Amino acid sequence: MTLTLPSVRGTLTPNRPLADLTWLRVGGPAEVLFQPSDADDLAAFLAALPGDVPVFPMGVGSNLIVRDGGIRGVVIRLGRGFNGISVAGTRVTAGAAALDAHVARKAAEAGVDLTFLRTIPGAIGGAVRMNAGCYGSYTADHLVQATVVMRDGTLRTIGAAGMGFGYRSSALPEGAVIVEAVFEGPKGDPTALEARMAEQIAKRDATQPVKDRSAGSTFRNPAGFSSTGRADDVHDLKAWSLIDAAGLRGARRGGAQMSEKHPNFLINTGTATAADLEGLGEDVRKRVFQISGLTLEWEIMRVGEKTPEADA
Repeated sequence: MTLTLPSVRGTLTPNRPLADLTWLRVGGPAEVLFQPSDADDLAAFLAALPGDVPVFPMGVGSNLIVRDGGIRGVVIRLGRGFNGISVAGTRVTAGAAALDAHVARKAAEAGVDLTFLRTIPGAIGGAVRMNAGCYGSYTADHLVQATVVMRDGTLRTIGAAGMGFGYRSSALPEGAVIVEAVFEGPKGDPTALEARMAEQIAKRDATQPVKDRSAGSTFRNPAGFSSTGRADDVHDLKAWSLIDAAGLRGARRGGAQMSEKHPNFLINTGTATAADLEGLGEDVRKRVFQISGLTLEWEIMRVGEKTPEADA
């Protein structure tokens, strides 16, 4: 079926390969990739797009496996018109395409502490949608409001309380696209904040396979979570330790591997397909359940269609 699409000021690209837009470098094409020029362009497009056409907002692909059959419908990827960062007092406004690390650094330069964002891979839109967190701080702790274009093209401003935050999740409806977010951070000395971020980077580099093709943590830690989206500290189990105890550090399937350095990192050694990566992840979940009785939940999103070979 050929999609009939509204006219736009941005760019529409049919059958656009997505592998080069993801950190894992796998996956099939988008039926259509839309890169809007600004929020008005996006809103007009969604308002005119038939309601039965699926829409998938895609960030920088840092926490994503696109399956080998690609994604049906329209994939929306925000670009330069959505990556601005400004600071006023202790409030930081960032476009959804602004990288988390850039927002942390810009805030620190202005004496605002959003240092938890520094080592989170990806962009602000994904951080808000997934309630990303690090070092005990979560997006839910600092978000004031988000500007969202809904699937019907209406523009809404949603406060933190209306986001439905959970552990590594929010309740934004399908097809909604975050275009901007406002954060509040405590004041801090810029030099001290920069030093803290340098320490965080050094710690990350020492413990995680930052030079490999990965998508960050593969599975969520098997903890409970509160209504504010904060992980429940009474459960101290870590996904990596369960994987390690199951003997799966370094486990392989095709070109996919669980990292030797950090076994909760799924990596593409260079020849992996999306089916290899997702299949290895499912192997790990099955084995961990057999050993521990605990079911690991995916933190990496898997989207799109499997190929007939993957289903065989």
